[in-house]
Amino acid sequence: MIDRLKEIVKEAGEILKEGYFSTKEINFKAKKDLVTKYDVGIENFLKEKFSKEFNQFNLIAEESDNSDIKFNDSIIIDPIDGTTNFVNGVPHTAISVGVYKDKKPFYGIVYNPILNELYEAQVKKGAFLNGKKIEVSKENDFQKALIATGFPYTSGTNQDDLDSVLKMMKNVLPNCQDIRRLGSASLDLCYVAKGVFDSYYEMNLKPWDVSAGVIILSEAGGAFTNEKGEEYSLFEDKYIVATNGCLQDELVKILEVK
Repeated sequence: MIDRLKEIVKEAGEILKEGYFSTKEINFKAKKDLVTKYDVGIENFLKEKFSKEFNQFNLIAEESDNSDIKFNDSIIIDPIDGTTNFVNGVPHTAISVGVYKDKKPFYGIVYNPILNELYEAQVKKGAFLNGKKIEVSKENDFQKALIATGFPYTSGTNQDDLDSVLKMMKNVLPNCQDIRRLGSASLDLCYVAKGVFDSYYEMNLKPWDVSAGVIILSEAGGAFTNEKGEEYSLFEDKYIVATNGCLQDELVKILEVK
């Protein structure tokens, strides 16, 4: 299954590359939430291929109506994670596919065809970038840590979410080396997995944003929880807090989300 799934994702990557270097027609799902015909096209391509070849799994995908689909044996698809980057020519954009059996992680793949980066991990078999094993950093001094984060689309319409983002930034920034914001949750998690970032946190993410990345991070030796330090739920939690493991408790404490 895994080899064929990778082949299909790489094929979909050719559609993403075509769109990235083309003139794009943009629509808005919300004030700051973009969608293009390539989001829909890649999603339809993946769903068609997966439904034929892996019909024992149901499909949960960003641009689809998932209201009648139960999370169980599921393939969770984000056709373009980082659509704003995709639209504006920023090369941090990826296809994310997480495979779950009986609601438990099995395999994750995050593919950025623009930078030719294919991250993957199968449970209990390690995490890899283009076939080379990757591991989280060993940084245990938060003041030296490079942190990644993201800003929710709701920051333009929801004052509470905006206030929360600013409060977290005020708590974290003085206590770390610096903060980066690349605009793709799946890639942020992969960058923690390969030791570029030491930690990452964000609010209001959807299952397709993180379903593959958390598998890759875990297999690289990292950790992730919700903002309370409890087990993270793909479908229920508002915040994700992810680190190399060494910094998990400290980041949860510093964020102090109320």
